[in-house]
Amino acid sequence: MNVDHVPARPHLKSPAVPADPDSARLALARVAETTSALLAGLGEPADRSPEQRAEAAAAVDAARALRAAFMDAHAEALYDELTDHRSRHLRLAELAREAAVRFPGLVPTAEQLAAERTRAQAHKEGHEIDQGIFFSRVLRSPTAGAHLLDAMLQPTPAALALLPEFTRTGTVRLRSVTVERRGAVTHLTMCREDSLNAEDDQQVDDMETAVDLVLLDPGTEVGVLRGGVMSHPRYRGRRVFSAGINLKALHGGGISLVDFLLRRELGYLHKLIRGVRPEGAADWRRSTVDKPWVAVVDGFAIGGGAQLLLLFDHVIAASDAYVSLPAAQEGIIPGVANFRLTRSVGPRLARQVILEGRRVHASEPAARFIVDEVLEPAALDTAVAESAERLRGTAVLANRRMLNLAEEPVDQFRSYMAEFALQQALRLYDADVLDKVSRFSGASVGKAAPARS
Repeated sequence: MNVDHVPARPHLKSPAVPADPDSARLALARVAETTSALLAGLGEPADRSPEQRAEAAAAVDAARALRAAFMDAHAEALYDELTDHRSRHLRLAELAREAAVRFPGLVPTAEQLAAERTRAQAHKEGHEIDQGIFFSRVLRSPTAGAHLLDAMLQPTPAALALLPEFTRTGTVRLRSVTVERRGAVTHLTMCREDSLNAEDDQQVDDMETAVDLVLLDPGTEVGVLRGGVMSHPRYRGRRVFSAGINLKALHGGGISLVDFLLRRELGYLHKLIRGVRPEGAADWRRSTVDKPWVAVVDGFAIGGGAQLLLLFDHVIAASDAYVSLPAAQEGIIPGVANFRLTRSVGPRLARQVILEGRRVHASEPAARFIVDEVLEPAALDTAVAESAERLRGTAVLANRRMLNLAEEPVDQFRSYMAEFALQQALRLYDADVLDKVSRFSGASVGKAAPARS
């Protein structure tokens, strides 16, 4: 088929959303089916002419306008149907799968997502934007959004399966994180030594499992997170905290909106603040199990690594370490850092770091707003032990809980995440992001990460 000579089709116009939910559901399915047929007729996204791309964009935009209007009108009723009136706690991926089956045309099907995963980021249809529309509207609802946040605080099946072994032995080795209890302190060591702990879907999965184990383990009072020793040629034999998002994985289409970008924020990062919600009847004293956390920064904390530091109760950094959030260089939104960093460092420095890519060295005065202690590398182990000892105790837990509630009210976090779900989905498929990611991924992950700050 010669894709340069496909006859032009009339632009599709999405109808107004019917007030009746069943009629609205049918209208949504019909528009989605028509749009899918048009896209299939235009061939693979990478092979389309400029005219065909414009035609596809117009049709997709009309369908998305209908999806947004549908969710604006019916989000709470839809969520109640998917969760049996909030009696089921479905995590992000489970909720999206149910919605694809029970509300055809609302979010991508499993088959559409599987096809997308075979394509580089620049060659995808962008079906994840429809997931962004869906989750933004669910999270906007105080009722549905709060229920979804609670669902994401529940422990993962992987953590529940590993908990008996960890409770007994005090050690679990996951693909990208090792978990080791030493006395009352459990150490999480990020061990993606070949990629400088650059995060992808696998590491997000492992980190949530590891955080759950710390929170659920009765023998652990404090959690510590640190980067392991690297095998990457440029940093061989040295510890590194995190190089942020794995840009090669993003360029290759391996970073997903639901399983990485949303799950990361609503999953293990949120659990670091709020704790985990155990299965079974809720304790009337408190609904979650939370614990104090210490972070140790060796080398650098870039992007997602810097975002992590904003969640910890105590941050220790080596004197030669630095922190950066190269959001403008990458073109994406640095998670909830836009919400949290201003609170920590003030609006001027936050804009310098996020909008202009300023690198904050541990040795400069501005670093005091991000890290608590700056020490020579040889003194870090002692400082970790002393900090963990200070954070033990039930009074620390109670005060920590109240500090987190005051600094980051749950409804403010939910409202931020509602907008983030949509805007981050749009950024993933913006032309400038695709161009930047392609250039960054031309070098190895390890070389690109420190240089991009």
